[in-house]
Order: sequence, then C-alpha cells, then structure tokens
Amino acid sequence: MMTDTNEPRRTLILTGASRGIGHATVKRFSSAGWRVITCSRHAFPEDCPWEAGPEDHIQVDLADIENTRTAILEMKERLDAEGGRLNALVNNAAISPKGPDGERLGAIDMNMADWQTVFQVNFFGPIMLARGLVDELAAAKGSVVNVTSIAGSRVHPFAGAAYATSKAALAGLTREMASDFGPLGIRVNSISPGEIETSILSPGSEKLVEKIPLRRLGSSEEVARAIYFLCTDASSYVTGTNLHINGGQHV
Repeated sequence: MMTDTNEPRRTLILTGASRGIGHATVKRFSSAGWRVITCSRHAFPEDCPWEAGPEDHIQVDLADIENTRTAILEMKERLDAEGGRLNALVNNAAISPKGPDGERLGAIDMNMADWQTVFQVNFFGPIMLARGLVDELAAAKGSVVNVTSIAGSRVHPFAGAAYATSKAALAGLTREMASDFGPLGIRVNSISPGEIETSILSPGSEKLVEKIPLRRLGSSEEVARAIYFLCTDASSYVTGTNLHINGGQHV
C-alpha cells in the first residue's frame, strides 16, 4: 500500500517499538509509506534491518520524568522536518515486573517504588507525550492510540496488580483525552489486546486458549492492523473507543 504522492508524508511516533506489537506496528505503517519515529529504552541496534536507521529512533526512559521531557523536545525538533505535524502517536511501551521466579506480583507483594515506576511508564508517560505533542497532533488532525490490556478489566493469572491497574487507568484516561483533545480535531482511542503470541508471552499462556472463543492466540500483526485502522481516515469518526483484540476472550 502506498500513500498519495500529492499529500505530505504522514508521521507516526511509537513507543515500545523494539519487539512484539511495537515491532509489527513499525512494519505495518512503514509499508504504507509512513515515516515512523521509534522510541524505546534501548539505543538503535546496529544489526536491526529497519531501514530508517538511528535518525528515526529516540532512546527514552519513560520511567524518568526529566528524560521523557527531554525526549519530547527532541521529538518536536524532528517533527519540524515534517512541517511540525504528527499524524499519530501510539503509546505502546509498558512494563510488568515479576517476582524472582517469574510469578505475578499482587497488590500486597509489589513494593511502592516499583508500583510508582509502573505507573510512570504505563500511565503518566502516555499523557506526558500526548500533552507535549498536542500542537503537532492538532496541526495534522492526528490520532492517539493507547495500548491497554485485557488485564485492565479483570484479574489476570500472569499480569501483576500494578500493571493491571495502570492499564485500567490508561483506559479511563483515553475517555478523558477523547473529550479534551476532540475540539482540537485529535482523535483518541485505545486497544485492549488479550493473549498475543510474542517472545515475551508468559509461560502457560497457551493454556488460556481453551477459554478463548476463537481457540487460538492472537498475532502481533493482527494488533498492528487494528492500530493502523485507528490512525487512518478509515476510522475518521471514531474516538473515545476501546477496541478489544482478544478473539472474544472478554465475553
């Protein structure tokens, strides 16, 4: 799929781009001709086949407030090359700490410092980015997609309490953002993936398949296609929506 040559190239900023859903999203948008500015805690890997290279990668630690602010300034500078326009922001980065043996950490087990770090990355990071880039999003009548989780609406056997509540908060934030950003022409939606087959899938997740109506795990590519839909004119009158991508698991 190619973009219209008469239109300026569209730009996406994506956090958590290095693997899984984020990596699939990079490929989906770039194949459609978008410029994708990737963001992650890690520097751009030299062996990465991503052709855009380090000039379209920003290393940022969303757990660090000042580092996040610095990264936003760098994002704004890079967007100047596109006329100060940002067509889409996808808040995909998230962390979910585990116990020493890989077990989920409940509301009693998680120490407060780690709890606050989870919320900084999973919840405060997205609103900091959206607020910091609001002028660029408004200039493009752009779209924000917050990646939540099925764990945000129920106790999950693998996702910890801090992760789950941060994702529930992010879903609520999506509703508030849709209301507040809407008058600027910015659409804000969220997606809620279920059991997606990635390299970071928790051991034992395959046992959940019997409870999923479609009887299979989802793929990162399927999630990426949904994100793409929410960032394009195909969803031009959709805002404040949470899209379940879980094979019917939520029912």
